[in-house]
Amino acid sequence: MTSFPTPRELMPPDSCGEGLAMAPARAAEWELALAIDGSGTGVWDRNVQTGQMSYSSAWMRMLGYADVDATNHIDDSYTRVDPDDLAMVQARIAEHFDGRSAMYEAQHRIRCQDGGYKWVVSRGKVVSRDADGLALRMTGITYDISTQMALAEQLRHSAELLTNLTDDMPGMVYQYLERSDGSACFPHASAGIHAIYELRPEQVRDSAAGVDALIHPDDLERYRAALAASAAALGRWQCEYRVVLAGQGLRWRQGDAQPRRCPDGGTLWHGFISDITDRKAIERQLQELATMDYLTGLPNRRHFMLRMEEQLARLGRGSETCAAVLMIDLDHFKDVNDQYGHATGDLVLKHFADVLRLALRKVDAVGRIGGEEFTVILPGASTLDAQAFGLRLQARLLRSPLVDGARRIAVQVSIGLAAMRAGEGGVDAALVRADAALYRAKERGRNRVEIAPD
Repeated sequence: MTSFPTPRELMPPDSCGEGLAMAPARAAEWELALAIDGSGTGVWDRNVQTGQMSYSSAWMRMLGYADVDATNHIDDSYTRVDPDDLAMVQARIAEHFDGRSAMYEAQHRIRCQDGGYKWVVSRGKVVSRDADGLALRMTGITYDISTQMALAEQLRHSAELLTNLTDDMPGMVYQYLERSDGSACFPHASAGIHAIYELRPEQVRDSAAGVDALIHPDDLERYRAALAASAAALGRWQCEYRVVLAGQGLRWRQGDAQPRRCPDGGTLWHGFISDITDRKAIERQLQELATMDYLTGLPNRRHFMLRMEEQLARLGRGSETCAAVLMIDLDHFKDVNDQYGHATGDLVLKHFADVLRLALRKVDAVGRIGGEEFTVILPGASTLDAQAFGLRLQARLLRSPLVDGARRIAVQVSIGLAAMRAGEGGVDAALVRADAALYRAKERGRNRVEIAPD
C-alpha cells in the first residue's frame, strides 16, 4: 500500500553524508514527519479522482495495521468505518467537497486490524480543486479518542471512580457546575488540572474565575458561548481554545463534557480536558504545506488567488486606491533544461525565487502559478511604479547570475503588468490583461517590461 515517508527516510542530509546544507522543503518535511510520528497522530492523503489513499506509519500503528494489512482505496476505507457511522462520515465529506463547510470533521468508530473498533476524530481539507471547483486532493489527520470517550462514559456513572483512575494520566477529568445564580466552580478536578491550568483542585472548588482568567482573551467569548449553548440544550459541550500559562506559555486545550440539569436549576458537566497543542501545530504545518510551492518555497497558485481576491476587495471598499499585478516568465527556460538538465532548471527556479523575494516589500504578495511563471501583487502601486519595480528586478537578476559550480547561468525574465480595477468583475480580468502584456514582451524580444493598456 502507499504510505507517507518515515522520519528515517527523511533524515537531514547532514546525517546521511549528503553535506551540511538542507533544502528548505525537505527540512520542513523531515521536521513535520518527526512531529507526526512522535505525536501518534495519523495522517492520510486522498486522490479524489482515483480514490487512492495514502496513510502515515502512525495511522497504521494506531489501528494495528502493517504495510501488508491495510488496503489503500477509499472504498476499502469506508468498509472500516462502523456501519452506524458511515452515512454521517460520507455526508460530512460531501458537504466539504461541495464547499458547504470549511473543513471535513467527523467523530466516528473505525475497525482495527484485530476486528475491534476505536473511536477517532478525522479532520481533512481539500487542498486542490480543478478549474470547475471540483475536489482533486484532500489531506487530513486522524487521532484516537477512544480513551477520552471511555472516560466520559465512565464519568457519567461514577466521578469518584474516575478520580482514582485518572489522577496520574495526562489531561484533566472534572465536574463543572454552573449555579442557578450564574456563578460557576469545579466541584471535582483530577490532579491533571496542574498540567492543564497550572492550578490545584482546591483553587477552583468554589469559583471558576481562576480558569477563566487563563483563557486567551480572543477565545474567552467563544468558550463561554459554547457553555451557554450546551446548558440551554443540554447538549454535549466541545470546545478548542487557547490558554496563557505562567510556566508553559500559550497552549491549546480541548474540552469535552456532557451536561445534566440540577434540581435547583443549575447545570453540572462531567468531562475531560486534554492538551492538543502538538496536534494544532501539526494542523498548522499541514495548512502551510498545502499552500506552499515546495520547490521555491513561495505560495502556490491557489494561495496567491486568495490574495488577489483580498486585494480586489480592499480596492472595492476604497481602503486602497490602486494596485498592480505582474506576470513574470523566465526567458529561454526550456533551453536551460535541455542544455543543463532539469536539476539545474530547478536550481534556476529557486535562484529566481530568492532574488524575487528580496525585491518585495512586506505588503506585496507573490506566487508561483506555473512551471516558470510567477505573479506579484503590488498594493498601492501605479503601473509606472510597477514598471519601475520590474526594471529593478531585471537589473538585480543581471547582477546576480546563478553560480552552479564553475558555471554562471544568466537569468532573464519577461514581465507583463496591469492595473487592478475594483469593478472589473473578478480577479481573472487583471491577470488576463497582464498575461497579454507578458505575451507582447516575449514577442518583442524578451527581457522586457510591458504595460497593459488601460
